[in-house]
Amino acid sequence: MATLGDWIDPRPEGIYIPAADAWIDPSRPKPRALVTHGHADHARGGHGTVLATPGTLAIMEARYGPQPGGQGVQYGETVDLGGGVTAGFVPAGHVLGSAQILLEHRGERIVVSGDYKRRPDPTCAPFQPVPCDIFITEATFGLPVFRHPDTSGEIQKLLDARAANPDRCVLVGAYALGKAQRLIAELRALGYAAPVYIHGAMQKLCDLYAAHGVDLGELGPAAGLNPADLKGQIVVAPPSALNDRWSRRLPDPITAMASGWMRVRQRARQRNVELPLVISDHADWDELTQTLMEIAPHEVWVTHGREDALIHWCQTRQIRARELHLTGREDEDD
Repeated sequence: MATLGDWIDPRPEGIYIPAADAWIDPSRPKPRALVTHGHADHARGGHGTVLATPGTLAIMEARYGPQPGGQGVQYGETVDLGGGVTAGFVPAGHVLGSAQILLEHRGERIVVSGDYKRRPDPTCAPFQPVPCDIFITEATFGLPVFRHPDTSGEIQKLLDARAANPDRCVLVGAYALGKAQRLIAELRALGYAAPVYIHGAMQKLCDLYAAHGVDLGELGPAAGLNPADLKGQIVVAPPSALNDRWSRRLPDPITAMASGWMRVRQRARQRNVELPLVISDHADWDELTQTLMEIAPHEVWVTHGREDALIHWCQTRQIRARELHLTGREDEDD
C-alpha cells in the first residue's frame, strides 16, 4: 500500500525523484537538478540540466560560469518532469530568484521550501504559502530563542552609529549573496542616499542585482581610497574581511555584522563585532511555526538546522514530522 510521499527519496546528497530521474538541490553533480536558490550549499556547479528561476541561473553563471543545460522557469510556471511528476516554482523570499518547488504526483502535493523568510525584502519576491500534503522545510533558526527584531530598527542602529562617529567608518560584514544587497536596499529605504562603499568581492553580485531591477543606489569601491575619504561612510564587506589585512586600511572602523546569528552574543564576541545587527534571510522560530500553521500540511520533513525543536513542536500538534539528515547544508553567515 502506497504511503504519503513515497515517490520521493530523500538521500544525504539531496532529494531524489525516481519517477522523473531528477534531484532537488543535490550536493554532488547530477544529470538533472532542480535548484531552489543560488547559495552554494544548494546550488552546485557541474550538473547536466538545471531547472531554476532566471535569477538563480544568473547567480549560478556568475559563480560557476556558463550553464549550458540551464532551463529558466518563471514563478508560477509548471514544468512536466516526466513520469507523471510536475514541478512549479513559487517565491521563497530568501534571496533574488529563490523559489520553493511544488511537486505534484498521484494527486499529492509536496513543497520543498529551500531556505526562506517571511519578512519583507526589497530585493526579492516575497514568500508565498502553498497548501500541500508534505512541507519540506529548513530550520536554521528553529529554536524559540530566535525571534528576529524589526529590520528597520537594526538599520537605524547602523545609521545612528555612523552619525555619532563622524571620524570613523562603519564596516558591516554581510554575506556576499543576498544579505549585502538587502542591507544596502534597506539603507536606501530609510533615506540614506550617500554612496555605499563595497569590497571588491561584492561587485559582481551587486551588478547582477542591479541588472535584475534592484536599485542599490550609488556604490563605490572601498579599495584604493584615502582612509580620510572613508570617514563617516558605510563600508560593506564579506564577513571574512572584517578582521583581515584588508580592513586595516579603513579609518578606525566600527565593526558591525548583519546576521541572524548576532542574536547569540558569543558569536558576536568571537567575531570581535562591536555593533551586532540581527538581520536574517531565514525564518525565525515564530515565522517557521506560523508558516506551518498557515500551510497546514499532513507531514513536515526538516532538511537542516535546529531540527529537534521544530519536530517536537509538530508532534505536540499531531503533525507527523521527521528529520532528513541532508549533508552539505551550512549555517552560512546568513
